[in-house]
Amino acid sequence: MNTSYETFDALEREGWQRVADKYEEAWSRLTCLFIPALLEVASPKPGERLLDVACGPGHVAAAARSRGAQVIGIDFCEPMIRRARQLYPEIDFRSGDAQALEFADQSFDIVTMSFGLMHLPRPDEAVREARRVLRQGGRFAFTIWAEESPGGHIVDEAIKTHAAIHVAVPAGPGCFEYAHPDRCRKVLAKAGFGPESLIFRTVACNWQVPTASFLFEAERDAGVKTAAVLAAQTPDVLAAIQRDIENAVRRYATDGGFSIPFAALVIAARAG
Repeated sequence: MNTSYETFDALEREGWQRVADKYEEAWSRLTCLFIPALLEVASPKPGERLLDVACGPGHVAAAARSRGAQVIGIDFCEPMIRRARQLYPEIDFRSGDAQALEFADQSFDIVTMSFGLMHLPRPDEAVREARRVLRQGGRFAFTIWAEESPGGHIVDEAIKTHAAIHVAVPAGPGCFEYAHPDRCRKVLAKAGFGPESLIFRTVACNWQVPTASFLFEAERDAGVKTAAVLAAQTPDVLAAIQRDIENAVRRYATDGGFSIPFAALVIAARAG
């Protein structure tokens, strides 16, 4: 593993341990908006075996089980696993590494991953592992944030405008190979998925939040990489970032709060 990615891995693991108990209140209502689209392309059927990787608090696993699938969920964050077991005690949740799955070859009909790929130091290994544990013709379905996501741009632009450029945050591999259909098809084909089977969709949802400060507070208090950037700023810079984020969120005011548009890529392919 590249040394910088080792540092990125440590940041992610420590960060999720720290914020796991805040995830539900901060982010679940956003990520859950994309579960129907993810399961539409995963298409679980009664009796099929489904592995939900980077399962977090277990919402994808529970939605798949409600469709009749036999589900196992794994996550590298033990507090997340504990929360998932509390919410859904009928599902088998385990600690596990997406890049080194502890399952035999061809053990599952479906592998899902909801916004987990960008948190891994070796995302391509996770894709290869997903292919290894899938039977021939099995489906791998995952979501990542789209590059052109208005909600994401709110935070990115505020940080770009005000944050100190000298702040060192561990670099990760990113998921840009998966953010464009041609490159995504090649990466998945290299891992053993049929290139002709690629499903690549952009899905837009509006995230309803109660206050203009909610997005900033979620990033600061329940984020990982962005939280590290914010924590390294001076009070004046942090206040400027917060001000810009809140002003941008106010453009999406509704009667019940603020409705922020986010976009995600929903991607699937079949094991070749």
